[in-house]
Parts: sequence; C-alpha cells; structure tokens
Amino acid sequence: MTEGQVKQIVKEIEALTEDQRTEFFIELISNSSVSFLSNLTKKLEEKFGVSGAVFTGAASTVQQAPAKPQEEERATYDIFLKDIGAKKVEVIKIVKNITGLGLIDAKNLVEKAPTTIKTTVPKEDALKIKKELETAGATIELK
Repeated sequence: MTEGQVKQIVKEIEALTEDQRTEFFIELISNSSVSFLSNLTKKLEEKFGVSGAVFTGAASTVQQAPAKPQEEERATYDIFLKDIGAKKVEVIKIVKNITGLGLIDAKNLVEKAPTTIKTTVPKEDALKIKKELETAGATIELK
C-alpha cells in the first residue's frame, strides 16, 4: 500500500463520526490475529511510552460484549492467557500440567502473556482449564 493510499484511508476514517470510528476500530481489532494485536500493542507502547498493562487495565474495565451464538456452538477452543494475575507461581504450575511442558518452558510461556497457551481444546476441557486458571487469578479468553 502506498503512502498516498494510507493518507486517503486516514482521511476517510477522520470523516466518520466518533461513534462510527469507534465501531470501525472495534470491528477491525475483533477480526485481527493475536500476532497482529501483539505487534500493535508493542508499537503503541513505543509510540506513547506506556506499558501493555495500561491497555490491559483499560480493557478490563470495559464490559465484554455477549458471546456470539455461533461461538457457543464451537467444538474446540484455543486458550489465550491475557494476564497472569497476582498468583504467578500457581498459574505456571497449572500451565505446566495442562501443556505437558517442563517448569522452565511453562514459566517462559506464562511470562509471554498475552499469549495462547493451548490450541484446539475440546469445549468441556477448555471451560475446566479456564475456570482453574481464573481461580488462580489469571485472565483467560477462549478463542
């Protein structure tokens, strides 16, 4: 994409009302990959001199939208660790047990949060793991 094309898109977005821009960005973010969002967070941290905790804290104060009906019908989920929480050691132990990783690898994985810790987990198991990790203080999202 050329710089001129980018400027044109920015002009079109600026022409939207505040509510329209908000909805546009929510839709864009909700359809983005984890790697894109991770990269975006890093760029925002660099640009504004803040840490990802600012974004995580802000996000946690926003009420989550209800799950889409089609998401409830899914057979498997990816378990996404959004935040470790205060009980880091407990979370590491749980991640070690559910992933089969060694202690050091589990610790390294947990410290990468936000990150996916397990993929294609059957719904029932994913819900149990989510509950277990949330009980330990972690913030989890099933994707």
